[in-house]
Amino acid sequence: MDSIFHRVSIRKYEAKEVEQEKIERMLKAAMAAPSACNQQPWEFYVVTDKKVIAQLSEASPYAHCAKEAPVVFVPCYRSEGIAPEYFNIDMSAAVENLLLEADTLGLGAVWMGISPDVGRMEAVRKVLNIPAGLYAFAIVPCGYPAEDRVQENRYDVSRIHYIR
Repeated sequence: MDSIFHRVSIRKYEAKEVEQEKIERMLKAAMAAPSACNQQPWEFYVVTDKKVIAQLSEASPYAHCAKEAPVVFVPCYRSEGIAPEYFNIDMSAAVENLLLEADTLGLGAVWMGISPDVGRMEAVRKVLNIPAGLYAFAIVPCGYPAEDRVQENRYDVSRIHYIR
């Protein structure tokens, strides 16, 4: 549970490859997320090709830091499922699990929203040649942190309402 209170968005990475075992641990964590009706709508692209990463970094005005990441995850969701209205919620849980596991493994990552912006989703589709029926949800650059950041305390008692 320490990662919940330690994880921060990391946008600068060391020029060091992320081990395959760590990539697989993050993907396992992502796929362990809860989903509506257990529909598990996710599929993941794992990109280590620097040319492709450079193209992904142009898919959103906020994704430029992805260019220096040694690995970029692109979580996608399938267009068919039991409860498609919950795909974005399901995918959010999966991405959060991926981010928390990255932190646990000593890595840094940042969540860059792609969905529901149709233009960004299409830009990612073109870069990765994503087939019809599959939609880009986010870009998650990841690597060994080249910056030290401390998580701010976001606990705000004024946002808590007890009904007793």
